[in-house]
Amino acid sequence: MAKKNNPWDYDSVWNNVSDEVRKFKVLNGGTPNNWHGYAKYGILLLFVLWICSGFYQVQPSESGVVLRFGKYVDTTDAGLHYHWPSPFEDVIKVNVTQERSINLGTADARDYRNNAFTESHMLTGDENIVDINLTVVWTIKDAKDYLFSIRNPDETVSVAAQSVLREIVGQSEMQPIITGDRGKVEDDTKEELQRVLDEFGSGISIVRVKLQKADPPREVVDAFNEVQRAKADMERFKNEAEAYRNEVLPKAHGHAAQITQDAEAYKAAVINKAEGDAKRFSSVYDAYKEGKEVTIKKMYLETLEDVLSKSNKVIIDPSQKGNLLPILQLNGKKE
Repeated sequence: MAKKNNPWDYDSVWNNVSDEVRKFKVLNGGTPNNWHGYAKYGILLLFVLWICSGFYQVQPSESGVVLRFGKYVDTTDAGLHYHWPSPFEDVIKVNVTQERSINLGTADARDYRNNAFTESHMLTGDENIVDINLTVVWTIKDAKDYLFSIRNPDETVSVAAQSVLREIVGQSEMQPIITGDRGKVEDDTKEELQRVLDEFGSGISIVRVKLQKADPPREVVDAFNEVQRAKADMERFKNEAEAYRNEVLPKAHGHAAQITQDAEAYKAAVINKAEGDAKRFSSVYDAYKEGKEVTIKKMYLETLEDVLSKSNKVIIDPSQKGNLLPILQLNGKKE
């Protein structure tokens, strides 16, 4: 019984191929033995070329991601490397230093969201609408995560940036965003966006976030400008009122202090006078207790002196004749 040929018998396959090559060479006037040697050298050369095809060069700006039958094996840095030739292993080279950018709120964003004219309208914390154009610049920090953790990096960054920006704007007031406090919005957006992308394992690093435009929507520009003018008038009136207050209050405080001081002085004078009268009365009373007649006569004479000192009349003792002698001192003069 004839032996059945094994399809995986390499010697049999090689002999069949050699026979066919020999027949072809004979038909074309060649020498079978020489052709057999050339075929072996040719196959050896092809094998060497196939082995050498595993060498690859990674540039300084790139990272090489090695795949074995489509599964991740290793990441290589810049330099000359080797991997098993295809179809066993393949290398994907990724530029990790190139800066890529995504624009939100512009015509470029329609490539990802197809709603460029609405995604830029955002609601602020004080319930105003602001039209914002944002540019996000990013690079690749991990080639493996970048290739296998997210399906569409550009769309992922765009959606995440829009979501984060809406959250940041929703916590801020409109006036600072429009009039110049954009640095805080940019910094907060960059920090939060990086955190979200890291949670995704995207392998993306946010380089910078830049607000290109932050204005009220065109449909409400006139109304917004009117509101701003009203706010400016309010601030002006407030400043004028503060200036008037700063001018009047010191004068009022000074006048009140002067009145208080005058009242305190009057109070002290009245108290001192009352205390003096009380002491004088006490001293007179003490003298009266010691000598009633003398004190009464003294008080009588003092009272007459006080009363008559205010009169223009001259009192003369009728019992006195001849030369007149002064008996009382009236108006500080002797008569």
